[in-house]
Amino acid sequence: MLIKTSAAHEPLSSEITPRRVYLNRRTALAGLGLAATSPLALSQAAPGGGKLPKLPGAHSAVPGALVMDKVTSYADATSYNNFYEFGTDKSDPAAHAHTLKPRPWTVSIEGECAKPGRYDLDALLKLSAMEERVYRLRCVEGWSMVIPWVGYSLGELLKQAQPTSKAKYVEFTTLADKAQMPGVRSGVLDWPYVEGLRIDEAMHPLALLAFGMYGEVLPNQNGAPLRLVVPWKYGFKSAKSIVKIRFVEKEPVSSWTKAAQQEYGFYSNVNPNVAHPRWSQASERRIGEDGLFAKKRPTLMFNGYEAQVGQLYAGMDLKRNY
Repeated sequence: MLIKTSAAHEPLSSEITPRRVYLNRRTALAGLGLAATSPLALSQAAPGGGKLPKLPGAHSAVPGALVMDKVTSYADATSYNNFYEFGTDKSDPAAHAHTLKPRPWTVSIEGECAKPGRYDLDALLKLSAMEERVYRLRCVEGWSMVIPWVGYSLGELLKQAQPTSKAKYVEFTTLADKAQMPGVRSGVLDWPYVEGLRIDEAMHPLALLAFGMYGEVLPNQNGAPLRLVVPWKYGFKSAKSIVKIRFVEKEPVSSWTKAAQQEYGFYSNVNPNVAHPRWSQASERRIGEDGLFAKKRPTLMFNGYEAQVGQLYAGMDLKRNY
């Protein structure tokens, strides 16, 4: 209805605090049933927690959508998160997100499009066939996971709105409700959380509008009831708990770019050759897989999706456009 032990100079990922947070410390404180030969079975996908409604999806045929890496356990993926609306510690979302009310929920489509409107959650769930995709998710802080998501390509929704020729970018705004989200009471970021993609990035088949993970609906702490997953970009580009999507002509200012432009660029593609000002991005720690003394794995260009998305950035200086 429309309506390894880290080197001495490298902190553990759990210890890394974004610049805006440490400059405002006082404010910050104030299963799946898979066939044995399926790609998901080969990657040993972990089952969901079993406490949330099931959300099945057919295995995706989108090139690159089924990563063969070992899947992160459901327990790890739902207890180690960045979701600052519920706190800045990795354990805060799991501890505090029970206050989020994922229903009723609507998403407004606005801006440079022929058919703006408002979709309720049930309409969004029925808009396109659900798919199961196993994506790597790489955090700018140096850790990564492999998660089986359930959803469909974001472009399926965007095409319904019929963007005009003026629509060069897509801006995403997330829920910012102090009553439901205790972290919004802090000044860690300028709420609400805003992210953006170039329209060709948003229309790429790998850009996923996710409604579930591990065969169940999204847990609150992972961005319920719907979130963006852009697997070739750092995790903060994948906006959670989306309430508004807007087609715009000019590049939107993302929340982390606004907070610290020298650290978080608009594109934020996973690029091991571009170091964060406070740490290297050349390696990463896979949550639940690598022990404290295990060697970190090298970071892959575009998080391993270069064959699928590299052409989007042909001719660009990826160090300047970080």
